[in-house]
Amino acid sequence: MEEKKLVLDVWERPKWYRWILLSLQHVFAMFGATVLVPILTGLDVGVALIGSGVGTLIYIALTKAKVPMYLGSSFAYIAAIITSFSVSGNFNGALTGIIAVGVIYCIVAVIIHFFGVKWLKWLLPSVIVGPMIIVIGLSLAPVAIGNITTAIENVAPWKNYLVAGVTFLTIVLVAVKAKGFPKIIPFLFGIVAGYIMALIVGMVDFSLFEGIRFFSLPKFQIIGTYKPDFSALAIFAPLAFVTIMEHIGDHQVLGSIMDRDFLEEPGLARTLAGDGIATLVAGAMGAPANTSYGENTGVIAMTKVGSVWVTGLAAVIAILLAFISPINVFIQSIPTPVLGGMSLVLFGMIAANGLKVIVEDKVDLGNIKNIIIISTMLVVGLGGMVIAFTNVIKLETMALAAVIGIALNLLFKLLDVIFPNKEKQEKQEIIDEK
Repeated sequence: MEEKKLVLDVWERPKWYRWILLSLQHVFAMFGATVLVPILTGLDVGVALIGSGVGTLIYIALTKAKVPMYLGSSFAYIAAIITSFSVSGNFNGALTGIIAVGVIYCIVAVIIHFFGVKWLKWLLPSVIVGPMIIVIGLSLAPVAIGNITTAIENVAPWKNYLVAGVTFLTIVLVAVKAKGFPKIIPFLFGIVAGYIMALIVGMVDFSLFEGIRFFSLPKFQIIGTYKPDFSALAIFAPLAFVTIMEHIGDHQVLGSIMDRDFLEEPGLARTLAGDGIATLVAGAMGAPANTSYGENTGVIAMTKVGSVWVTGLAAVIAILLAFISPINVFIQSIPTPVLGGMSLVLFGMIAANGLKVIVEDKVDLGNIKNIIIISTMLVVGLGGMVIAFTNVIKLETMALAAVIGIALNLLFKLLDVIFPNKEKQEKQEIIDEK
């Protein structure tokens, strides 16, 4: 008799008390990562939670409620948002870029609907996606170190390292040694431990809690209330294709857990459109870009509960949490060394995922062409290279690395056509004859 893979299938709804608990698990799984993006970039935490919740509900609607995927704040755009803000002093360029990412997703979804997905995999093979993810992670390294070493008024420097160290070690110990549900929320444990240590050494600013109400309105940045700024499009647009590949991978993983092919039904065009419109709406309200969350896929793998009712209620809970002031003020009061200790692990993990792509997809590192693509992308992306076409239109760091990687890959493909490898062809002909 075949073992049932799921306790609850996509459209099965649990009893109300189990429903709430199962949904809270998803909220805990996504919460730490979703709020960390606005914390690191300066965007509003409450708006990020609303963008995540609303985005997930949009995704559920556009995928005909057939995929229990949760959408949260994307880490891929952290450096782009920080860079854009550092140049202009506001989030106009970053939010315009996030909206553009949503539009790109929708355009790609339409193309895939008519022409399939093979062209995208051809344009962005693992030899480009891997180093691109590495660049995203390592370009954030100065942010992590800055959070740890930044001087805090009337606080001895050694306290920064102590708080960051406690945060870092807690995350590591929970991730390595914990069992069950705690294992997938190590960053929440890290926040709590780091915050307690910050309280002990006197680093928490209690003035933030004075006069707060229980409910408050998040600080939306609605499109139309600010002037669109297209100066950061060159940074954001190439990253959209990287996160599209992550989107495909996340849905393949979830499909394998649930014994379904979500790229066929409801189809990649629908899942991409759902993700894209969710990101567009998030950017239009002042939230970070959305992305499919592996953390919540991990919850489904652990609990065998693949109900879209559960992820849908988690989205509603996230929206409600955004209006509760004590939660938002608590997040604002977290000292920067706590964030630094988290970032030491988090940003390195992003880079490590790039290595994982290269290893798991068996990129041939004995091939000099692959080595040239990877090494060039790493140097350009991490070296701060900028090509300015005008004062507004620029290609820099991550975006430039992606463009150069794609260009080199296409160049090598063209050279293989013009100057074919005769020895390789002869070996293939012998194989074909056999």
